[in-house]
Amino acid sequence: MNKKLSQIITLFLCCILFAISFSGCIEQKQKLEEFKETLLPEVKLDQPSILPDWKDGEYHNYFGTTKMLNGFNDKYPDLVDVFSIGKSVLGKNIWCIRITNEKTNTRKSSCLIDGCIHGEEWEGGEACLYLAEYLLMNFGTNETITNILNSSEVYLIPLFNPDGRQDDSRYNDNGIDLNRNFDIDFGRIRGTAIPLGKLFGRIKIPYIDTSRLNKWFPKLVPWRLFNCGRHPFSEPETQAFRDFERELKNDDFSFYVNCHTAWHTFSGPWDAFKPPFEISKQEQYIFDYAVNWVAENTEYETIEEESDVYFKCSGEASDWCFKEFRIPSFGFELLSVDYDAFYGEKKHDHLVHWMETTLPVFMYLLVNIDNLRQWKTPDIQPPLPDRVPPEPLK
Repeated sequence: MNKKLSQIITLFLCCILFAISFSGCIEQKQKLEEFKETLLPEVKLDQPSILPDWKDGEYHNYFGTTKMLNGFNDKYPDLVDVFSIGKSVLGKNIWCIRITNEKTNTRKSSCLIDGCIHGEEWEGGEACLYLAEYLLMNFGTNETITNILNSSEVYLIPLFNPDGRQDDSRYNDNGIDLNRNFDIDFGRIRGTAIPLGKLFGRIKIPYIDTSRLNKWFPKLVPWRLFNCGRHPFSEPETQAFRDFERELKNDDFSFYVNCHTAWHTFSGPWDAFKPPFEISKQEQYIFDYAVNWVAENTEYETIEEESDVYFKCSGEASDWCFKEFRIPSFGFELLSVDYDAFYGEKKHDHLVHWMETTLPVFMYLLVNIDNLRQWKTPDIQPPLPDRVPPEPLK
């Protein structure tokens, strides 16, 4: 009996030990799986991109833009670097956000997109913020966007003219049109510019109204002459921008886009009344290809060169960038003429719609960033999310 009892007890103890060991293995396996899920979440790079959850009417002034950029910096520290390229007349920071996967050390092409060089043209700045959020929220899940940020650096300056944006004014605080202040065919009256500067260092004359003469001579006289400053780069905003672009020159600078409202167009050089040199055949081919792609795939149009309402504009940022760095440079006029500050109602509405209209343009340029840098045909088609581009407003 004692021998049988001891065998039974031994068997019972073995069963208990086995149960404890088995349950421990299960628990450890569960913890290991949880640990793996924590460290290595499943990433599917074939997922369609999703759009930022913006609401109509939620525009971002200087302080709102600053808050949003800092939020990106906090949320995406490995993708975002926010810094100031300089100060405005009133001492506001001209913020720039660089978006790239900082963990990849390969040689990268870079590009620059800016907005709100005219402070009343809010949507140019909003488009930069919208693009930033779109790229950041889709990195790691959408293959196209992940590849873009792994192999390129996207620089965005939402508020080129922070003082003007805060005052809802076209001009900077010196009364100067910053998009006439660049060293390209500077100060030409036929180029809608007049080099007045700030009279006696105190008096601001932002523009001279020539609309009466324009009615009589629409082909010869612009409807308005904008104060372009006493000399090129007389303003702190354009000086900061010039110096920053010169830094990008050494960083495989590939293309530049200067965003405005509201002429509903996408165009390349020249806007200058008297261009400093002729565009080569290959350059013209690339410009025409890109502009035509936008016209065929979005609601934005090409510029009618012979239109009475469009005039050559001396001293513009995109022309100067092309002249200085010989890279593809574009002017992007968001919205429609109904929104224009002079010819339209100067309204700000349908924000989400207009932001969605910009994505095809920006994504087309980004997937072709290397082709553009090498002046090769930008024929790569960008995959886009549903509803993009949206149907035109009725």
